[in-house]
Amino acid sequence: MQEQRQDPLIEEALRWLVVLRDKAASEADQQAFARWLKDDPQHEAAWRRAQQVWMRVGKIGPAFAQRASAREASQPKAALAPALRPPGPRPTMPRPTASRPPAVGRRRFLQAAAAATAIAVPAGILLSRPGLFADQRTASGERRTIALQDGSTVELAAASALSVDFVADLRRVVLHEGEAFFNVVRDPVRPFLVEAAGGRTRALATAFDVKFVGDSVAVSVIERSVEVSIEDASQVVGEGQQVRYGRRKIGAVHEADLGQVEAWRRDRLIFQEAPLGEVIADLERYRGGRIVLTESRLRDLPVTAVFDARQADAAVDTIAAALPIRVRRLTDLLVVLSPKA
Repeated sequence: MQEQRQDPLIEEALRWLVVLRDKAASEADQQAFARWLKDDPQHEAAWRRAQQVWMRVGKIGPAFAQRASAREASQPKAALAPALRPPGPRPTMPRPTASRPPAVGRRRFLQAAAAATAIAVPAGILLSRPGLFADQRTASGERRTIALQDGSTVELAAASALSVDFVADLRRVVLHEGEAFFNVVRDPVRPFLVEAAGGRTRALATAFDVKFVGDSVAVSVIERSVEVSIEDASQVVGEGQQVRYGRRKIGAVHEADLGQVEAWRRDRLIFQEAPLGEVIADLERYRGGRIVLTESRLRDLPVTAVFDARQADAAVDTIAAALPIRVRRLTDLLVVLSPKA
């Protein structure tokens, strides 16, 4: 069974991170941290890893604080104990134990951790987030159908965002992130255009799916056809076909597994030899928070499975049981996957 306990060294380093970012941190705290860092080479490695984890968790800061606050409000005071690790004996580890981070109460840890997350993400990155001012946005795990003014509909997948701009001679939709299924009514005077990541999908009357997949966009046609273009290149994609495009490049048209393409509309996620990195990106949209891979080589591990989109955490466990990886849940919203020793 995969390991799901918190890593003691990473956890201790995270405590130090919280303590040092707190305005109440004293000179004694700084000196104690310096001693802890020198006590063992593993401490320095854990400190670097802790900083990397927080640097990569920029999206969850506000949600993290909000969820933590709501959870604490529903618990009796006795439940707000300062322990971060589960009760029980501390695992024995061959390292000095003289310097420890000062005790951090649960409320202080959650608030400071959220603040540390916000500090770690430059303001420019937050302001440039795709779809920051989108007309429509879904939360993690949410699916919503939107009726457009022309009678067309858009089914927006989890953690997705789009904007609509209809004018006299054009129906234009911008998909900023995530995935959407379009069912377009015919209007010979006004083509229907979906823009995503610099590419354009042009349709008259059709049903098709547009999805961000890493750095590329996949367009799958369920009924009739569309024209997909990027810069000077274009491809006509017919019924039952799919094409992917990225920066300045459009791929070849190929047959699509429409059952797999539309599975998310039935709360199913189907993967056939899909890279783990892509699978994780989909699961993040349905569970919220971040799933961090500690080594880039893990991203290419192939995954073939069918998951219930409403049980993304169970999907993570299933993947870890089938692949040579282990799971560490550092918080409700932060899961770390690393190679099995």
